[in-house]
Amino acid sequence: MRVVIAGQGYVGLPLAVRAAQVGHDVVGYDTDARRVKQLAAGESYVEDIPSEQVREILDAGRYRATAEPRELGGFDIAVITVPTPLREGVPDLTYIEDCARTLSRYLRPGATVVLESTTYPGTTEELVGPILEEGSGLAAGRDFHLGYSPERIDPGNPTWNLVNTPKVVSGVDAASLAVVDEFYGSLVDRTVPVTSPKEAELVKLIENTFRHVNIALVNEVAMFAHDLGIDVWEAIDACSTKPFGFMRFTPGPGVGGHCLPIDPSYLSWRVQRTLGQSFRFVELANDVNNHMPDYVVRRLTAAFNARQRSVNGSRVLLLGLAYKKNTGDARESPSTRIASLLLDLGAAVSAVDPHVDLSQRVDARLVRVELTADTVAAADAVVLLVDHDDLDLGLVREHAKYILDCRRSLERADNVEIL
Repeated sequence: MRVVIAGQGYVGLPLAVRAAQVGHDVVGYDTDARRVKQLAAGESYVEDIPSEQVREILDAGRYRATAEPRELGGFDIAVITVPTPLREGVPDLTYIEDCARTLSRYLRPGATVVLESTTYPGTTEELVGPILEEGSGLAAGRDFHLGYSPERIDPGNPTWNLVNTPKVVSGVDAASLAVVDEFYGSLVDRTVPVTSPKEAELVKLIENTFRHVNIALVNEVAMFAHDLGIDVWEAIDACSTKPFGFMRFTPGPGVGGHCLPIDPSYLSWRVQRTLGQSFRFVELANDVNNHMPDYVVRRLTAAFNARQRSVNGSRVLLLGLAYKKNTGDARESPSTRIASLLLDLGAAVSAVDPHVDLSQRVDARLVRVELTADTVAAADAVVLLVDHDDLDLGLVREHAKYILDCRRSLERADNVEIL
């Protein structure tokens, strides 16, 4: 089939590559001309997709990247994988709306459109469908197929990927579901059909709200445990020996990326807007997780005070700017918030991250350095925020005066304190 994947980021590019690998003719559409140029040259900017895979599908004639809407014509299936950020706590669906309007100009009878972008329940049928209908003059269900399938990409996960992670699929009617299920069935090992797009949209929000709330729980427990003089990490280790009724979550400096800081708020916003009620679990989780960077800075300040130093004028080395281990994605990363807070307090802050490139939005005052014995020894404090596998933590432990380890990647020692 002729497949359009609109959006060539962390979700869209793996989907486009897989679709081309199984034999579909794929157009990777993105409005970012820089991305399109890189892909056309066979260069991948997504860690989970080697550049070699992009070159292979280019050479096979199964894939081309474009920023030109006119190249979308004649598609059999189009998948929307564009961003859905929050703006002042309100869902911003302009990327979805713009993409749907563009696709509507090329929509033809019998074609299929699938939304993958994370959003609130009702978006597919109440927003995307009407836009497609207005722009094409066709009717969803009667003239073209429409569905929703939540993305489950976990960047940097060596075990679970697009192919072996079950794919939830849905359609606005039985015919739409059948087509959507068949398409994804050609890409992944297992599909999970659900009754309607609303259930599928809710799936993604439940999954991330579950993680968000449980991370907030252990973060708050960690703060109280520290004040009570209890080793929360040892307690969590012991909890993890229980073979039922417990799932392991661990504390950290906060949450980031395109999911946890955003997705639960989509559900909270929908509940408030539609039912006039507050989603208290999400609001509490937001409060705890959003303030974890402040807590990290307070712990560091206390450590400096114990050493008769102030944050102002001290040299702090941050390890990790990405939002999670082994990725280069710094979106909504708590590390960038911690850096800004320390800089505002007058610290001289430098950072090491071999994955995050300079184009990511980080504080312009932040100095990027390489991880060497000299840079570690020169710091008055090292804060381990992201435990990338390629960081030499042995070197850090050997040369650092003081380490605040927010991931418990090091054993406790005279120069190592665990969050």
